Amino acid sequence: MATKKIILDLDTGVDDALAIAYALAAPDVDLIGIVASYGNNVLDVCAENSLKLLELLGRPDIPVYKGLPHSSTTDHFDVMQVSLDIHGNNGIGDIDLPTPQRELETMSGVDFYIEAAHQYGEDLIIIPTGPMTNLAAALAKDPEIAHLIGNVTFMGGALTVEGNVTDVAEANINQDAEAANAVLTSDLPLTMVGLDVTLRTLLTKQETAKWRALGTKAGIAYADLTDFYIDAYYNLDIDKNGCALHDPLAVGVSLDPSFVQTISLFMKVIYDEHNYARTIGDKNRLNDPNPNTKVAVTVDKDRYLATFMDYLTKLFAQH
Repeated sequence: MATKKIILDLDTGVDDALAIAYALAAPDVDLIGIVASYGNNVLDVCAENSLKLLELLGRPDIPVYKGLPHSSTTDHFDVMQVSLDIHGNNGIGDIDLPTPQRELETMSGVDFYIEAAHQYGEDLIIIPTGPMTNLAAALAKDPEIAHLIGNVTFMGGALTVEGNVTDVAEANINQDAEAANAVLTSDLPLTMVGLDVTLRTLLTKQETAKWRALGTKAGIAYADLTDFYIDAYYNLDIDKNGCALHDPLAVGVSLDPSFVQTISLFMKVIYDEHNYARTIGDKNRLNDPNPNTKVAVTVDKDRYLATFMDYLTKLFAQH
């Protein structure tokens, strides 16, 4: 049993699947649960994807909790076509995995956050890689957790580059900008792993071929789902050189902050009509001491990729 505990908050698509594998393979940390979100697909599909992948990777003991099914300001969620194009109709590259044996937990993801914060305190790391709806709801229900949780490293936002939904908006923040603002302007200790660094960290079919060559179920499945993602990046003209390791980079940085260089700021999310979901420093707090957010602006992509491949290849070789 490791001292550090991780909770992943996932809208489980392809890069979320890679994040699960990284969290399981990383030494000296325990993945204690996954909170499901909407985003790359609807909530129920994303939750089941997490169960399927945990089973594939030999960890059906890890619980999955359902979060909230839509943003804090809407009453429903519709999957965007571009999400299906990038992640497949089933969210995981249209690969076929068995129906999971384990069922979802009866406790809500929001209550799991609160319980874990009180149980593990500063040893708890939370990694949201989709919308921030669940974490914002937990903060609203029990504000004390902002002073208990050790770190929240989230994949989302863009500070020094354009967004990927609009010129200013990144997809995860765009799903629920109000919830993201509630998290960023809280007292939580935050690390932002946004497009500034994730777009620099690319995986190619040279790497996935190494997984396929293992001949294991996990190696082949992960090669297939990641190749789907790489092809989508190419065909949609997102990047012709490979796919971005958005979500697994957030897991990596949460465990080894030296992968990135950061600037410290008090951040906020704008959610007016013209700049919806823009993540930006709060000019009114520029001179306030002890900013709560470290924003990653550069990444040691070669060292990260080497670590990523080492961890995942060893894991896939076993399953």
